Amino acid sequence: MEKQHLDNLRHSCAHLLAAAVMELWPDTKRTIGPSIEDGFYYDFDFGAVKVSEADFPAIEEKMHELVKTWKTFERSEVTKQEALSAYKDNEYKKELIEEFSGENATLTFYQSGTYSDLCRGGHSPHPNNDLKHFKLLSVAGAYWRGSEKNKMLTRIYGTCFPTRKELDAYLEAQEEAKKRDHRKLGKELELFLVSQSVGAGFPLYMPKGFIVKRELERWIMDEKESRGYQFVWTPHVAKSDLYKQSGHWQKYDAMMSPMKIDEDDYVVKPMNCPHHFQIYSERPRSYRELPLRIAENATVYRFEKAGEVNGLLRVRSLTQDDSHIFVRHSQIAEEIDRILDLAMYVYKTFGFSDFKARISVRDTKNPDKYMGDPKNWDLAERALIDAVTKRGMPNFVGEGEAAFYGPKIDIVVKDALGREWQLTTCQLDFVQPENFHLRYIDEEGKEQSPAVLHVAILGSVDRFMAILIEQYKGAFPLWLAPVQTVLIPIAERHNEAVFSVLAKLKAMGIRAEADTRSQPMQAKIRDHTLQKVPYLAIIGDTEVSGNTVSIRSRHGENLKDIRLDDFFAKLKTEIETKAIS
Repeated sequence: MEKQHLDNLRHSCAHLLAAAVMELWPDTKRTIGPSIEDGFYYDFDFGAVKVSEADFPAIEEKMHELVKTWKTFERSEVTKQEALSAYKDNEYKKELIEEFSGENATLTFYQSGTYSDLCRGGHSPHPNNDLKHFKLLSVAGAYWRGSEKNKMLTRIYGTCFPTRKELDAYLEAQEEAKKRDHRKLGKELELFLVSQSVGAGFPLYMPKGFIVKRELERWIMDEKESRGYQFVWTPHVAKSDLYKQSGHWQKYDAMMSPMKIDEDDYVVKPMNCPHHFQIYSERPRSYRELPLRIAENATVYRFEKAGEVNGLLRVRSLTQDDSHIFVRHSQIAEEIDRILDLAMYVYKTFGFSDFKARISVRDTKNPDKYMGDPKNWDLAERALIDAVTKRGMPNFVGEGEAAFYGPKIDIVVKDALGREWQLTTCQLDFVQPENFHLRYIDEEGKEQSPAVLHVAILGSVDRFMAILIEQYKGAFPLWLAPVQTVLIPIAERHNEAVFSVLAKLKAMGIRAEADTRSQPMQAKIRDHTLQKVPYLAIIGDTEVSGNTVSIRSRHGENLKDIRLDDFFAKLKTEIETKAIS
């Protein structure tokens, strides 16, 4: 089904949801009910009534009952006064009516059965036949018009498909997504937590989670250093004047509130580029030094609305594998290709094979939104498009999605459930070098301005971790697993042999533990399998006498009497090759 037809189907189902709600709770105030990527929602003000997912069966039953009488959607044009009269007790609809009529737009109502609603249109032509395969999914709070200054409403999410088969497949995928939810697994596997005492959006990494985060950061640092990047460290705060110079203060709305230190205003940093520009400007630069690749795994802080923070996916403190590459204009194409090469290597390492590039360019109809020379923008946008095209990467152009200082490439990756995630960002910038008077001396001794590439390969390390948790269902590849192997003695007399093997594993740098609890062996195996430990090594009389171990993987495979040296080599090879198991 074409996207527009599917959107119309789902928007029609939002009308049906609202009709059922009004039948069950007549005093409810309706607001808006759009279609969204995977379904639809409708926001309601239920007053003192508390509606939850426990009410979904009754609502769905009423929806099925009502839709039988919905033969079509009848459109009617109304005056502003007629529209206001229809919603005399609904301040939300009145606000919309005032807004729409102020645009000299035609106000329209659509009616099916006895239900009528203010709507611009886009509906299923035969609702009684088409609206059969729907499901209500969840309830959430949502501020009216997305503003925390407004009242919190109740948002009911649902989905609708043309066929039962498509609906069942979607619901099955949703159930699988719940099992993979990084917040659920993060708690079960003791990876991270969000403490209300610390605050929403500020995750705390527990020992196991810190190991995963540390390994990711170490690995991306090693990969970048092998490609000529130089790592730096910069503080978490800076004077607000630094961000006024960059333009972020005037145009970036996610900055945290300033604080006074001595007589100056300071802010916790929302990005690293102005700090890295100070390092570049510390001394005169020659063309021979370019490209100069400055990198930092740095924590930055951004204001996110309380209703938008989500586990590790959207946080207020995030660690970026950030880089700023200073290049001559003639080096732009080659350097972008190097960046894309690194990104492809990263995706291959983690098993991501389905990805595409989104190239964000200017909204040419609103040039005042952007800083810099339009000729440089033309050059920058063409360079990004050419780089992606050269790679043969599927891509699309997002008009009007560029930042105020330059166009960018975002690479969108599909995970095991077919969900899309934006990971790598490469932003080309001709504006900040002018804001900060960045210069280098060319072959003829003349002063020139470099271009800057703002690059994050993993993006937010926190968000990347969340994606990996869900991609692997918490069963990380061996090299990332917080605990890589657990040694289990069959009886207490085998403890000495277990500790001897443990010492050898730790000497190899393997994250190993010994479980010598007074518990049945099967109970220990169950506990560590639930913790997604890659390998359990069982040691009893046979293993001690033969200098072997019996291995059980977290997937249930059993390998008996493996020579210790072979087991050590297996672990070493799997870690070094970053094998996905």
